[in-house]
Formats: sequence, structure tokens, C-alpha cells
Amino acid sequence: QLQLVESGGGLVQPGGSLRLSCAASGFTLDRYGMSWFRQAPGKEREGVSCVTSTDGSTYYEDPVKGRFTISRDNAKNTVYLQMNSLKPEDTAIYYCAAVLDYSGSYCPSDAGLYDVWGQGTQVTVSS
Repeated sequence: QLQLVESGGGLVQPGGSLRLSCAASGFTLDRYGMSWFRQAPGKEREGVSCVTSTDGSTYYEDPVKGRFTISRDNAKNTVYLQMNSLKPEDTAIYYCAAVLDYSGSYCPSDAGLYDVWGQGTQVTVSS
């Protein structure tokens, strides 16, 4: 079956950094747009970032611009989210998601369009 396995979450102080990883199994990521979403307690799931399958374009939602970096390593079948200068409001469960992309430039922000989801990893930013 198609699976994404996330890792790298944890507890950090404000201003700290974490790197999340999302490894695919059962399929290869080279034809998928890859996104990170997050959901904080009591809030709706929101998009964080996306990287397209072939043209290498990246997208970031305003709250994380300049602090987070998404990347992919197709040889390792893995997507990453480097998170720097973390703030308490970044506290959430972070999910990676894959959507089949025939165009090479597909990065929808609608979570309902994604085909495969990871289990989520908790990120807590607190002093």
C-alpha cells in the first residue's frame, strides 16, 4: 500500500529549529507534488508548504515564509521541512501529503485533493 512515514517532531524552545522528514513507501515521489499541512488544537488543518514534482517550485504560506524550507530528495524518496526560528504558534501536528502530478507543477492547497497522507508528527514550541 501507499504510505508516508513522518519523523523529526519534538519539543523545542521558541527560536529553535527542527527538521521534519517524510519517507514514502509503496510508491515513488518523483511524480507527486508534496505538501506539509499542520493542525493546531482546536483549529482547522492548514497548508504550510508545497514542492512540485518536477519543476522544483516551492510555495509557502505567509506565517512560515522566511523561516521554513521545504525540499525533496527523490533519490531517497523523502521530503523534508526545515523549520527555523520556531514560534509558539507553530505548535501543531504536522502532516505530509502527496498528490499525483501529471503536469509537474501541481501544488494544491486544498487538503482534500491529496492522495496519500502521513500519520502526523507533533511539533511543540514552548519555553
